[in-house]
Amino acid sequence: MGLLDGHLIPAVDGVAFGLLLFVVAAGLSLAFGTAGVLNLSHGTLYAIGAYTGAELSDGTWGGLALGLAAGTAAACVAGAGLSVATAPLARRGHLAQALLTFGLALIGGDLLIQFFGADELPVRVPEALDSSVSLLGHRYPAYRLCFIVMAVLLAAFGTWVLTRTRMGAAVRAAADDPQMLAATGHSPRAVHTGVLAAAGALAGAAGVLGAPIIGPGPGTSENVLMLSLVVVVLGGLRSLWATFFAAVAVGEVQTLGVSVAPELAPYLLFAAMAAVLVLRSRFAEPAGAGHGSEAPGPDPVARLRGLLAGRPAGPAAAGPLPGRKRSPVWPARLPGRAAWWQAAPPLVLLVVLISLPALLDAYSISLAGSALALGLLAVSVTILTGYAGLPTLGQTAPFAVGAYATANLADAGWTVGPVQLVLSALAAAVFAAVVGPAVIRARGTTVLMITLAIGELTGAVVNQLKSVTGGADGLVGFPATRALWGGEEMLEESELYNYALVVAVVAVALTLLVLRSPAGKLLTGTRGAEARMRASGHPVGRYLLVAHICAGALAGVGGSLMVTVQQYLSPADVGFEIAAFALLAVVIGGTTSVVGALLGAGLIVATRDWVAGSWPGHGPLLLGVLFVATVYVLPRGLAGLRGGSGGGPSSDAPRSPDQPPPAPTPSPAGKVSP
Repeated sequence: MGLLDGHLIPAVDGVAFGLLLFVVAAGLSLAFGTAGVLNLSHGTLYAIGAYTGAELSDGTWGGLALGLAAGTAAACVAGAGLSVATAPLARRGHLAQALLTFGLALIGGDLLIQFFGADELPVRVPEALDSSVSLLGHRYPAYRLCFIVMAVLLAAFGTWVLTRTRMGAAVRAAADDPQMLAATGHSPRAVHTGVLAAAGALAGAAGVLGAPIIGPGPGTSENVLMLSLVVVVLGGLRSLWATFFAAVAVGEVQTLGVSVAPELAPYLLFAAMAAVLVLRSRFAEPAGAGHGSEAPGPDPVARLRGLLAGRPAGPAAAGPLPGRKRSPVWPARLPGRAAWWQAAPPLVLLVVLISLPALLDAYSISLAGSALALGLLAVSVTILTGYAGLPTLGQTAPFAVGAYATANLADAGWTVGPVQLVLSALAAAVFAAVVGPAVIRARGTTVLMITLAIGELTGAVVNQLKSVTGGADGLVGFPATRALWGGEEMLEESELYNYALVVAVVAVALTLLVLRSPAGKLLTGTRGAEARMRASGHPVGRYLLVAHICAGALAGVGGSLMVTVQQYLSPADVGFEIAAFALLAVVIGGTTSVVGALLGAGLIVATRDWVAGSWPGHGPLLLGVLFVATVYVLPRGLAGLRGGSGGGPSSDAPRSPDQPPPAPTPSPAGKVSP
C-alpha cells in the first residue's frame, strides 16, 4: 500500500493521459483501418482543436462549450478536406499518402503558429473544474477526473455506434467490402469522406478537451502523433476496446514509468511498438508476388509532355499495338543514343557540382556540402525503397551512428578523413546488421512503422546517452577533419565542400557499380518476383539483409560527411524530420534513380535553408508545399521527365514511386538473367 500510495497520483495521471491518447488514436485508427489513409497530419488536427479551444476558453461553461464545438467542427472540416486531398492517391499506396499528409502537417503547423503565435497558449477551464478533489487522501485536479469519465463514455458510445447501428455497419463494410457496400446503394466515396471527417472531429475534440492536459504549442502535434501511432500499433485496427487498453498502457508508461523506472521509460514505448510489429510480420507469410506492386497513379507531367508533342499520354502513348507498324513519329531509340541519354545527367550534375565553389558564396557552399551528406542518406533510402522494396523511415538510425562515431573519433584525436569514413561506415553496418532481421521480414506499411520505431528508439538513445552524444545539447568543438594523413585541418568552406564532393562521387560510383551488377539484379528480383525467387531456391532473406547492411553503411558515410561539413551535431540532425526529408528526396528523384535522389536532396536543402532565408520563419511551409507538389506533380519523380518506358533499375529509368522494377527471371540453376 505504501508503494501504491507513493505512486497513486502518477498512476491516475497515466489513466487521464492514456485516455486522451485513446480519443486521438481512435480517430487515427478509424482513418487508417477503415478509410485506408496513413495520416501523418493527424497530430495537426489535434492541434487545430487545441488552439481553437484555448483561444475561445474564458473560464466559463459557455466558453468551454463554444471552444469544443468550434474546435471539433474545424478539425472535422480539415478531415473532410483530407479526404479530397488523398482521393487522387487511391492507387498509389501508403508511401504517397504518408508524404502528402506529412507535407500537409508542415503547412498546417506553420499556419497555426502564424495565426496563434509560437508560445504555448494558456487554457482557462470553468471554476468548478479548476479545483482539486480528495482522492484516497491525495488532492487531484477535478478536470482530469472529469476527462476520464468523458473518455470512458466516448469509448462506450463509439463501440455502440460501430457495432450496433446501420452507420457503423456501413463503415465496417467500407473497410471490408466496398463493392458490396456500393451494391446496397451506399456511396463508398461518401463513407470514406465521412470516416475521415469523423476522425478529424475526434482529434479536434481531443485537442479541445486535452488542452488543459497537453497545452497547445510548438511540438505538440508531433508528440501526439507519435504516441498515437504507438497506441494504434499496440491496439490494432479492429477493436476500440483494444485501442482503449493500449492507450491506457501507453499513458502509464509515460507518467508512472517515468517515476518508477526513469532510465527505461524513454525506450519502452517504441521498443514495444517494434516488438509487436515484428511478431506480427513473423506470423504473416512473406509477400508472394512482389512487395511493392501498387499501381501507379496518373502522371500529369507525362500527360503534358504528350500534349506538347502532339501525341496521347497514358496507355495509348506506350507504343503501337501488336501487329501494327511503328509510326515514323515515334522512332525506336538507338542503342548509342540510349547510352548517351543515360550517361548525360550524371555527367552534367558532376560538372555543375565541380563548378559550384567558383559560383557561390561561402554560406551557399556549406549548404551544398550538407546537401551531399543528405544525398548519401537519400541514396541509401533508394537502395531499400526502390530496389529492395522496403520503404523506410528509419535510415536516420545508421546515419546517426555514423555521425556520432565520427564526432567521437575526432574528439579522441582520430581526425584523418578516410579513417573516420571507414570506421563510421563499419559501425553503421554493424548496427544495420543487428536491426536488419527485424526489418526484412515485413513488407509495405509495416516496414515503415518498424523502421520509424527503430529511428525513434535511436533518437531516445541520443538524448539519454549524454556522455557519447551530448544529449539535447549535441556535440560541438571537436577537432576538424584532415583530408589525408599529414594534411592540414579543413576549415574553409571550399575545402570541406571539395572533400565532401570526392567522398560522395566515390560512394555513388560504388553504389551504381553494385546496383548494375548481377547482385543488383538479384536484389531487384526480390522485389519484383519474390515468390519466383524463393521457388527457385534463392535466399531472399539473405539478399535483403545484405542490402540493408550495405544501405546502413552508406548512411553511416553520409552521417560522417555531415559532421565533417557542419562541425557540429545535434539530435535534430538525425531526427524523424530528416528521415522524412530523405524519403521525399527519393520520391522527388524517382525511387530507382540514384542521381535523382541526390538532386532531390539538393532541392530540399535549398528550399529549407536557402529559399526560406528570404522568407524567415516559413521554412516548414515551403517544405510542406514541396512535399505536396512532389506527390501530385511528380509521381514518377524527376526521372519521369526523361520520358521513355523505363528499363532496368540500373538505367535510372522513369518509374512510379510505388511501381516495382522489372524482375529478372530466375532459372532452376540459380542464375538470373536480366
